[in-house]
Amino acid sequence: MTVRTALIAAAIAVPSIAFAHSDTETVDAGALLETPQIVDCTLENGDAAQCVEYTVKYLPDQLEIGPFCPATLNDVGGIWDWDGDNAGLYRIDAAYLEMLAEQGYVFFDGNGTVNVFDIRVEGPTEANECISGSVDESVSMTVLIPIDPVMADTPTALGTVAKVGIGIDGVPIFADAPSVLDRGHMPALDTCGGHVDPGGWYHWHATATDIDTVFETEEVSADCLNASQDPSALFGYAFDGFAMYGSAEADGTSPVGLDECGGHIGTTSHSDEAVYHYHASETFPNLPPCLIGVVAQDNFSTTATQGIGSQRAEGGAAQGRPDFSQAAAALGVEASALEEAMNAEGGRDADLAKVAARLGVSANMLEAALPGR
Repeated sequence: MTVRTALIAAAIAVPSIAFAHSDTETVDAGALLETPQIVDCTLENGDAAQCVEYTVKYLPDQLEIGPFCPATLNDVGGIWDWDGDNAGLYRIDAAYLEMLAEQGYVFFDGNGTVNVFDIRVEGPTEANECISGSVDESVSMTVLIPIDPVMADTPTALGTVAKVGIGIDGVPIFADAPSVLDRGHMPALDTCGGHVDPGGWYHWHATATDIDTVFETEEVSADCLNASQDPSALFGYAFDGFAMYGSAEADGTSPVGLDECGGHIGTTSHSDEAVYHYHASETFPNLPPCLIGVVAQDNFSTTATQGIGSQRAEGGAAQGRPDFSQAAAALGVEASALEEAMNAEGGRDADLAKVAARLGVSANMLEAALPGR
């Protein structure tokens, strides 16, 4: 019997086992642009359901962000999870950047000035640049979270920049950022594990309320000062509707019996009944590696004109997000990386030569993979 089968069997056999869910009071009011609503939605398996709809700001009130890219080798920036030689989580400082230079990834010039570009308004001019992002205060995001979670037939793996969920602070949560090995550029995270999307809004790539545990485990000299640290705290809700907690149980002990997605059935600080919920890991990225439940269709969108979840007006009509999966497979890159590169260079009207350069593929290959765009 698989872990997932055992979980379903337990839920059926024991009536007291319930599924914790978000509601209209879940997300902090300082992040909201509109009052949350209960709306009809359709799950990706075709089932009719109800979801909580949250419309949130580009950045919650009072949330400080940064630092991201250091200006020079004398400065210290955020963090990055390097996956090349000497892989690991690093503080972005001189020692780290000099190590990358020894491997052929040179992010600074002869004067020690770090190559940085603002992905929202410009493109890179060097082979290796640290990616910063300026915020756009006009941008909002709309998120759908199922009220009554449904177990999927099989878990859904969360690849690069995959949609994970929403924090109770109102910040969207996404999986791993694109690799420097694939892109040549480094989208720096701050010391709480977040950064600004090309569309101008901030999002998490880590369980920010328990990232100091990761720093201790991986021996990184960093502290998250922008999010209160509590390893047992509720961090947010995944897009399948299940709650996400830190790496500890409510009593401070380590969780046991976790499945492949980092979840299990048990009591929490918010429920005396046993409920299915996810736990953060103690290494980076400390988010669930997969989702065990079914997400809602069209569960994330933004008013931004580029970046994750954006739509682009064409001919006066709003166009849906194109499906890049087949083109990405032909190019040997992640669909999310292709979408991000296209959006960063203008969406459907993107200069394909620039997109190809971002992805490290030939322009001819890209044009062949995107006939008619």
